[in-house]
Amino acid sequence: MMCSELSLLSKKSSRALDTTLIMINENDNKSDKSAANEIKLISMVAPVYNEEANLADLVKRCIAVGDALGYNYELILVDDGSADSSAQMIQQAAKQHEGKVIGVLLNRNYGQHAAVMAGLAQSRGDVVVTLDADLQNPPEEIPKLLEKSIQGCDVVGSVRMNRKDTFFRRTASKIINKAVQKATGVMMTDYGCMLRAYHRNIVDAMLQCHERSTFIPVLANTFARRPCEVPVTHADRSSDETKYGLMKLINLQFDLLTSMTTFPLRLLSVLGGLLAMAGFVFSIVLLVTRILYGATWAGEGVFTVFAILFIFIGVQLLAMGLLGEYIGRIYHDVRARPRYFIHKVVSGCE
Repeated sequence: MMCSELSLLSKKSSRALDTTLIMINENDNKSDKSAANEIKLISMVAPVYNEEANLADLVKRCIAVGDALGYNYELILVDDGSADSSAQMIQQAAKQHEGKVIGVLLNRNYGQHAAVMAGLAQSRGDVVVTLDADLQNPPEEIPKLLEKSIQGCDVVGSVRMNRKDTFFRRTASKIINKAVQKATGVMMTDYGCMLRAYHRNIVDAMLQCHERSTFIPVLANTFARRPCEVPVTHADRSSDETKYGLMKLINLQFDLLTSMTTFPLRLLSVLGGLLAMAGFVFSIVLLVTRILYGATWAGEGVFTVFAILFIFIGVQLLAMGLLGEYIGRIYHDVRARPRYFIHKVVSGCE
């Protein structure tokens, strides 16, 4: 009797579990459908700096992707003070694709992330996708990001598979990614890839931030409730020139380090304390050896003392340099100058 009751109870529990799983799946499907229904407009934002060789192909491929998405869309091209004919090409594209292409022309070069912020400010989409204009991030990968956005990811990053960059760029990217992961605690794989998708609420939150030194993927993750990543292909660079040289990568690393955490200051405090303790212990050792072995032996260690002194001076200069980086950013934020100045917005509806 007991066995039959247990068997019946087990069957009921199994049916209840199946029913619960079906309800969860149905709720997930409803959630996905409602998320898809909430999306009325997709915005694609691309910063452009001296990309006249790629611009026509970029517009053509983005338009083709947008037409195939099944949503209303807009392509926002932000000219970041290009010295070639990129600005003129953007204006022509806006007139040729009226209502689909919007040109934002900055009066000078402000940098990639400032240009993207200018594009985000002009965007109206429920989901905003950012991508580079050099076509290393193929626009054909945008539907992958959109699918994740519909599933509920408010920030969708991308991981470049089989990267076509140089060894130097790949190594620098790994170092930056590890530094960001350690500092933010968000274990996203590829912070350097600009091909990303953001829900409207994330974009609005980022636009409320007024700091000058902005690294958009990190800033977005500070507001993200459910970040995720998708693998994407990576194409060869159309030209051998990269917009990020050694000095720009170094500046980017400093921007990352000082704009998202005060950990270096705390680390320097800890290291300074440890070095001070080590110096104190070493001075005791020198004093004891002087007493035991006389002044002659101590005199022979003068160069060692000078070496340690130089180490202390180097640490102090490093600490002052980092403090200077923070003070410089405080100085720029206190002045509260605009990140960018828009010279003209071209939508083709004029």
